[in-house]
Amino acid sequence: MDALILAGGENKRMPVIKAFIEVNRRRIIDSNVELLKRMFNRVIICTNNPELYFYIGVPMVGDIIDYRSPMTGIFSALTIPGISGLFVIACDMPFINAILVKYIVDKWKDEWDALIPIFKGKPQPLHGIYSKKIIKSMEKEIKHGRRSLIEFLRKINVSYINDGEVRSIDPEGKSFVNINTLRDFEKEIGGKICLG
Repeated sequence: MDALILAGGENKRMPVIKAFIEVNRRRIIDSNVELLKRMFNRVIICTNNPELYFYIGVPMVGDIIDYRSPMTGIFSALTIPGISGLFVIACDMPFINAILVKYIVDKWKDEWDALIPIFKGKPQPLHGIYSKKIIKSMEKEIKHGRRSLIEFLRKINVSYINDGEVRSIDPEGKSFVNINTLRDFEKEIGGKICLG
């Protein structure tokens, strides 16, 4: 299985590139690429600005439909030859838990379209697995202007990992934290943003 880091967002709510925010003196994206490389065949970054990430040295893919959203990024990566399924995270998630990632991957079965953890009663679509089987239905949703992953999950064959299982590994749900705003940074990390 391969892993996908979504870094194609428009970054409108932050004055800096979210993937480059430093936590413990390392860029979020650098830490996550290193972690995922130990667990997956390859790590792919979805971005419409590949020049920002050349230094990392991993494959990249851009949105193949001109409609920016996490769903478009997932769809674009699933079209890559040789990919049967993807474990997906966002570029601004600083607390990815390797034990939880392994738990999710170990539970995966090819019969499903997606495998998504639940935390606080809510699906966490940017910390789950998506099968190549969903390409056609996902493309249809995107082209009809429907870009909500939560809504899309209701239309496909999804297995959910319940809240209790998730909390047994990550009690506070830190894995699902993402840094969208300066306020998020101050709340979750503290201090000032450093770009390095």
